[in-house]
Amino acid sequence: MPKGKWRLEITEDFAASHQLRHYEGKCERMHGHNFGVLAAVEGDTLTPDTELLIDFKVLRKQLKAVLSELDHRHLNEVEPFTTCNPSSENLARFIYQGLSAKLADVGVRVAYITVSEKPAQSATYFED
Repeated sequence: MPKGKWRLEITEDFAASHQLRHYEGKCERMHGHNFGVLAAVEGDTLTPDTELLIDFKVLRKQLKAVLSELDHRHLNEVEPFTTCNPSSENLARFIYQGLSAKLADVGVRVAYITVSEKPAQSATYFED
């Protein structure tokens, strides 16, 4: 019989500037965004006392900690974006890896991170 899972999602945002290297268009010049971030975590075990996968406020606190490294910064000056492009794709991977490290001992795993520069377009990163 299949075992069920739960998936929780939260959204946050951060403001930052960036410039895309080798883009050959106006986005190669410095510009800014209010980036939207959707973080999804999943797991198969609820806490015995409160029957939660993870408290939303704990999850939000950990996501905000990762985003604080990016918020109100020029992303091209933040590692690893000094050498790789601060694209939505790379930002999603950076946030995924940072949040995964913060939740390593909590019993949930990051399912995916979606980053949007504007509502009509987004990039999602996940690992199998």
